[in-house]
Amino acid sequence: MQNDLPESWSGKDESTAVDPEKVLMIFGLLGDTHDHMPRIKKTVDILNREAAGGMFLHTGDFIAPFVIPALARLEGKVIGVYGNNDGDHELLQVRCAETENVRIEGNFFEFVVEDKRIALLHGHEKALLSDLIESGLFDLVVHGHSHRAAISRKGRTLVINPGEVCGYLTGKPSCASYDTNTGKGTIYPI
Repeated sequence: MQNDLPESWSGKDESTAVDPEKVLMIFGLLGDTHDHMPRIKKTVDILNREAAGGMFLHTGDFIAPFVIPALARLEGKVIGVYGNNDGDHELLQVRCAETENVRIEGNFFEFVVEDKRIALLHGHEKALLSDLIESGLFDLVVHGHSHRAAISRKGRTLVINPGEVCGYLTGKPSCASYDTNTGKGTIYPI
């Protein structure tokens, strides 16, 4: 599914322009929240400070629907995908509908913003993740699942795993950002 985001989601704001031709757009990236509310709240604070442009991508494994209102505190649009541990899709969608800024787009989401083609998925389907990265069709592939924060490049494709907000598997909770102007990612410890 490919989407060009509606104009209201473009992040265009004259006050954030770095030059007349480019708009500052820094996405906040997070995932594998696994119900850890104290770390979700810290992550929201970090990403509200570090991400300029009002767009946040969640790689899945929200787990319980009660995390959605906490994620709605992010100052912009939040787009997520389901992870392999997200069981109650219907109730997650109900909670998203109660917010003005959070939506879950199924198992995969693809869109174009600032001339960057971006893919968002959880990453538990390893063949699909590998094919997306190897295809060279995307400027950015954002995924989670392994709980290990990483930034790598394969040809034109930057690959970012923001790590785990919960900190359950690695003991190193993290989130990330992506700058559409520089094409670079940054990992933030939580």
